[in-house]
Amino acid sequence: MNRKKKWIINGIGLSLLLGGCMNMDNANGNGVDEKENNESQVKNQYVRVQEYTGEGYTLKNGEETDKIAEENHETVEKAVKDFFMKKYKTDVKVHNIVGNEDGATVFVESTNPLHFYTFAIVPIDQSNEKIQSDRVFSQEGQVESAITEGLYRRIFKDEFDRLEEYLEGIVNKEPVTGRTVESLQNAGGSGFMTPYYFLSSTVVNDESIKPVYDLYMENPQVSTDKLRAAYNEQAFDPTKFEVVINLFMKDKNTDPDEKVFNKVVSDIESMGDIPKGTYSIFVNDNTVLKQSFEGVKDNSLEKTTPNEIIKE
Repeated sequence: MNRKKKWIINGIGLSLLLGGCMNMDNANGNGVDEKENNESQVKNQYVRVQEYTGEGYTLKNGEETDKIAEENHETVEKAVKDFFMKKYKTDVKVHNIVGNEDGATVFVESTNPLHFYTFAIVPIDQSNEKIQSDRVFSQEGQVESAITEGLYRRIFKDEFDRLEEYLEGIVNKEPVTGRTVESLQNAGGSGFMTPYYFLSSTVVNDESIKPVYDLYMENPQVSTDKLRAAYNEQAFDPTKFEVVINLFMKDKNTDPDEKVFNKVVSDIESMGDIPKGTYSIFVNDNTVLKQSFEGVKDNSLEKTTPNEIIKE
């Protein structure tokens, strides 16, 4: 998966990329002013980030397939687990099954030996309500990118530990917070993610990590030392590896705090012991859109393309 698609997933919502659906129907003659009704609908589609677990996440035209998938939950789960083990030598845990127009999108979390979130798609023959277990697939480059990010996190553990320690300190001291782990499990599906940031990379165009990826795919049990030794540091291009920091206000009905935003930007610019790469930073209000996992809005404060922070 290229980084543009990855950015769509995390920047404007995975459901939009896969055919997201929001109920924006007009008022149906019940005496409520149409404008007020629409505004109420929009308001009800948002939930506080601390309360969002992925409930309400939907995909376009997925009502019928969602029912079929849930009725055949064990079959869908087995098909997805078999797919990841056979193609990627990776054991996964299924967290959420969401119907889409032609099947079910299944959100999973790797359990061994790397950590990442991703998804697979299980086609469903609606005419006879048959789960097509032999046709499971993933979006082009999606899982490969997720594995790549898990590898970055593993071979640069100290640097990522420092970044996470910093962000946890910010959340403890400032009026901001992150996403819930449950929302990452049930609606994230996009590689290495934490409540405070996610990664964006692609093994296809990243020559520095490609040898690490190849070594891992040959033997997922290979040691971290060997993986680190395979990393081609001279070939690293910071524009091909992105860290996206996404923070939210703790209190509801609160605009993003410019002071906190400026502090995080300044701190990231000055820190020398965090992972190399390109950094984008967002501070949002307290809500996310239930149907699409999205938190960035018109009032969000952001430092991103074309003004990202480059750490070389």
